[in-house]
Amino acid sequence: MAKLMRVINRDQCIGCYSCMFACSRAWEDVITVEKAALRVKNYPGVEGAFSVRICYGCTTPDCAAACPTEALTPRKGGGVVLDPEKCINCHKCIEACVPRALQWDTEKKVPIVCRHCGICARFCPVDVLSLEEVE
Repeated sequence: MAKLMRVINRDQCIGCYSCMFACSRAWEDVITVEKAALRVKNYPGVEGAFSVRICYGCTTPDCAAACPTEALTPRKGGGVVLDPEKCINCHKCIEACVPRALQWDTEKKVPIVCRHCGICARFCPVDVLSLEEVE
């Protein structure tokens, strides 16, 4: 069975960005939110709310289908794998991602691909995220 990231309690998000910091630190060895494979965005107002955008782990990913060089290929169990050497910086993958979950590394000029490792869920203090087994 494969494991994929899921947002299980969006309403509990407090906007601390711990998930994003954990992802960036684990995979890029930097302490920033800009290198994370997910995004937490706030929508200020009386109610206040946060949107948590993570890779859905599509089995036939639109982002991979849109890539003209096959820099993104489907990952077994869902999601995609990146071959940065093949990326031509065209952004077609970003445009094709329906949930707008695929992030872009402006420094390396490649998409930031979620590895569905669960590090973001482990550092979320209010259990918004979960690494779930899927068939």
